[in-house]
Amino acid sequence: MIVDISKDFHFEAAHRLPNISPDNKCYRLHGHSYLITITLEGLVDKHTGIFFDYNDISKVVDPVIDRLDHYYLNEIEGLENPTAENLAYWLWININAELPGLKRVNIRETCTASCGYEGDPENW
Repeated sequence: MIVDISKDFHFEAAHRLPNISPDNKCYRLHGHSYLITITLEGLVDKHTGIFFDYNDISKVVDPVIDRLDHYYLNEIEGLENPTAENLAYWLWININAELPGLKRVNIRETCTASCGYEGDPENW
């Protein structure tokens, strides 16, 4: 049986979007309470009844989130233009090698705005 599993992570950070119009409010420094959802897809082990241990997802993702939490995202290499789209891609690049079956990285910046990335670096 193939399943999707998801685990949520939270962090707080400040950023600004330097490549948009100065008239846009997101051009100015502001912050978000980010909600990240990491989704993996794979085959359930018949013996254990699980596909992937949620604790093992945390072991991979927590150190990456620690690099973002309570930081100014624009100062992090690769996030000089920290849009939700770029953040989703950056997270994918930083966790993909250690999470077999990674299917989607979803970034929720606000209660009404989110972005998902499903790993197509050839079209980035």
